[in-house]
Formats: sequence, C-alpha cells, structure tokens
Amino acid sequence: MFFSPKKSRYAAMTYNRCGKSGLKLPAISLGLWHNWGDVDVFENGRKMIRRAFDLGITHFDLANNYGPPYGSAEENFGRILRKDLYPYRDELTISTKAGWDMWPGPYGDFGSRKYLIASLDQSLIRLGLEYVDIFYHHRPDPETPLEETMGALDHIVRTGKALYVGISQYHPEQTRQAARILRKLGTPCLIHQPNYSLFDRWIEKELLGVLQDEGIGCIVFSPLAQGLLSDKYLKGIPSDSRAGKEHGYLSRDDITQQKMAMVASLNKLAQERNQSLAQMALAWVLSKPGVTSALIGASRVGHIEDAVSALENLEFTEGELKKIDLVLAS
Repeated sequence: MFFSPKKSRYAAMTYNRCGKSGLKLPAISLGLWHNWGDVDVFENGRKMIRRAFDLGITHFDLANNYGPPYGSAEENFGRILRKDLYPYRDELTISTKAGWDMWPGPYGDFGSRKYLIASLDQSLIRLGLEYVDIFYHHRPDPETPLEETMGALDHIVRTGKALYVGISQYHPEQTRQAARILRKLGTPCLIHQPNYSLFDRWIEKELLGVLQDEGIGCIVFSPLAQGLLSDKYLKGIPSDSRAGKEHGYLSRDDITQQKMAMVASLNKLAQERNQSLAQMALAWVLSKPGVTSALIGASRVGHIEDAVSALENLEFTEGELKKIDLVLAS
C-alpha cells in the first residue's frame, strides 16, 4: 500500500521561480549525494524521503555516481518511488547528472555526447522513470567542445528524456557561453548548481550576476559546508558524520582549530537569532538575491525538519551581517 502524505504538505514550504522559467522549486531541496547508497540503511533513507515530502520538499537531486557504489542512490530512490511516491510523480521534480567518472574506459567520464546520453539512459533504468525533470552536466569538460556538450543536452530534452537541463560548477564565462549555445538551439539553460556557503562565497563575485543576466536559476549545494556549519563537530568528530566515515568527502584535516573557532562564534550568533547554526547558515544562503533553492543533505529525519524550520526566519539585520562577516574574516 502506498504512503499517504499529509494534505497540509504545501502549507509551510516556500516555492521560488527558477530563473525565467515556469518551474518553481522549494526553497529547501533534498540531495542524495550521501546516505542513500547500498552502504547505508535503506529504511532510514525511505523515512527521510517520506518526511521531506510531508514537509513540502518536492525536489530530489541525484547523480549517476551517487552511492557508494556508483548508481546505488538512483536505484534506492527508484525503489522508494515505487513503494511510496509513484502516485505523486507529477508533484515531484527529480534531477540527475553526469560529468564525473561513472564507468571504466574513455566513454564514462566528462562531457561527450556519447557519455551524457548513455549515462542518462542508464539513470532512467535505475530510477524506473521515463524521464527526469532536470538533467545536468555535472562539471565543465576542458577537452570536449562546449557545443557538443550543450548539443547533447538539447538532444536529451528534444527526445523527452528530460524536461529541462542545467549545468553545475561552471565558472561565469563558461556559464555565459553555455547559456548562449543552448538559447540558440532552442533549449534554455534552466539552472546552475554551484557550491556556496558561509565558508565558500566564490559565486558572489560574478556568477550570481551572470545567472541573473541570463535568467538562470541557482540551486546551491553544500550550504552547510558538508556539515561544518552545524553544531555537529563542536565536541569532536562523530563516528556517523561525513568526516567520521571512510567513504565520506569531508576530511578530518578540514576540521581545524581555526575553523572550529569560527563555527563556535557563528553558533553564538545563531543562538541570538533563536536558530540553530545550520538554520542560520541556510537562511543566510537563501537571503541572497538570485538563489532559488538550498540543496541540503541529511542522515536523519531531524536534519530535514531543522532545515525546513530555517524558513521561519530568513531576514538579517545589517548588524547581524556585519558580525557574521567579522567572524569569517577572523
């Protein structure tokens, strides 16, 4: 029997228009980079997906090589779709990507037409879907002509395998060029997915302006700096954290004394706002003009609930912003 979501699920969520498109995304989206692989507990992932949908999170973001092992996050999400969410498919925005290493040999990486189309075909099988809502090129390819990569994205939309296309981690000039090529082909670039957080503000210098000029939405990943911008590491490194896992992407070396002193100071500022540090970090990201959605990760239901509660206070005073900048400059 299918899961029955709450009827009030859209009441508390904010939905933002994605660039100059007809698509709206929830302010908080859920990424399946970690904690949905075969090394993880399936029922925990299932509980998180169900709770996220109950809270109005309609956008779920994957990539071909999410796991571990590669492909397993898509397979497990596909299982959850079939068990719980298939009747609500038209209420969901599901995305996946290709651009990093996926299979051995010269055709399983980067941005060739051969790789991107084959990868999406494989992803659709793992997900059990006829199409995804958004398909991304996951990173720039320094060797493949941009015209070939963007032409593959255009082909994917025209063949009905994706409704929209986007790019991830493209720098400003690459983004302008990609948008120009796609516009000429007749398939606009819907969205860009860069990393952005209090600890990594590279997109402010130029990229956000480019996205606004081009009418492209912006969904930021790692808004909590892989968990550093939370109270998780204030008392050490938990064994179930990203830094504590053998297959995590956050190194113990990243958790320096200087960084943790900044985290402690930011945590105090968050408490003054009656927020957790994670909530303040998400609110800060979402307060930036041009940011459509913050893409969070989670290892338990409480992380998702905490993130959605950040939407209750997205306003910052000038004094608060100055204090945050002073901490980051220390």
